[in-house]
Amino acid sequence: MNGTVIRRASELPDGPLSVWAEPVAGPTAVLVCPPDAFDVIDVKNPHMAGSLGAVDRALAREQWGRLVEAFQRIGLPARRVAPLPGCEDMVFAANQTLTGVDAEGRPTVLLSRMRHPSRRREVPAFEAWFREHAWRVVDALPEGELLEGAGDVVWHPGRHLAWAGHGFRSSAAAHAVVAATFGALVLSLALCDERFYHLGTCLCPLDERAALVVCEAFDAAGLELLGAVFDEIVPCDPEEAAAALAANAVVLPGRGAVIDERAPRTIDVLSRYVDDVVTVDTGEFLKSGGSVFCLKQWLFGTTGMAAPV
Repeated sequence: MNGTVIRRASELPDGPLSVWAEPVAGPTAVLVCPPDAFDVIDVKNPHMAGSLGAVDRALAREQWGRLVEAFQRIGLPARRVAPLPGCEDMVFAANQTLTGVDAEGRPTVLLSRMRHPSRRREVPAFEAWFREHAWRVVDALPEGELLEGAGDVVWHPGRHLAWAGHGFRSSAAAHAVVAATFGALVLSLALCDERFYHLGTCLCPLDERAALVVCEAFDAAGLELLGAVFDEIVPCDPEEAAAALAANAVVLPGRGAVIDERAPRTIDVLSRYVDDVVTVDTGEFLKSGGSVFCLKQWLFGTTGMAAPV
């Protein structure tokens, strides 16, 4: 069923996940963008309201540097794409592209089409980085369809299977493009709470069988689909999910995790699944509605590994 989009639990193949979803290696590094131009100049999501012009850029740079160190601590070397002047949201490197491996195992990147015109200038800069580092680059979204990269597509740990969100920033029709580009099975989820405008803010797989889920962010069909694939659904604390974007963490199953320090109950949950939970302060970026997961893009294999930050 690779290359297929599934929207309901009743459409899932028979048998356990290990039978119908092929194994795949996980990410080996991350791509990041320094916050040189970072600011909050308009309101694109509820988290940005009240934060216009409130960013402390020096503090943001310090927090970003410590985040990069945290990624390296859990085994994710960081590579850097140069920021563009006037691209205040470019630091959120998860959104401009979707990375993964295709059906032949090639590192592949699908270019995004961003909902807000102010962010569309970021995409060519990321495209140039991936072309320079010999990735397979795909520009295949039909006119009028939107996809905000890894912000709305979360890979299932260890499996050639993607979870894809739609409703606020990405369109449901774009999920078929994800399935075709990567030759993967895509499980489509409707997002229902504007505070959790990207899938990466409300779904955080902990390992192949368990996921941290902001249950308020999904409709009944989405929760049923999540429960049919994951053996264990761990509800994310609602207060921490909203105030600290607790589900916007990065988890390397069995190895380590990075999460904002404002989510102590969720930190305790992560400590049951990984050996090393690294806490960071992403307070300046929370003003814009992003945290750990939003501030990086996954890199796979050894392509583009030559030049660290």
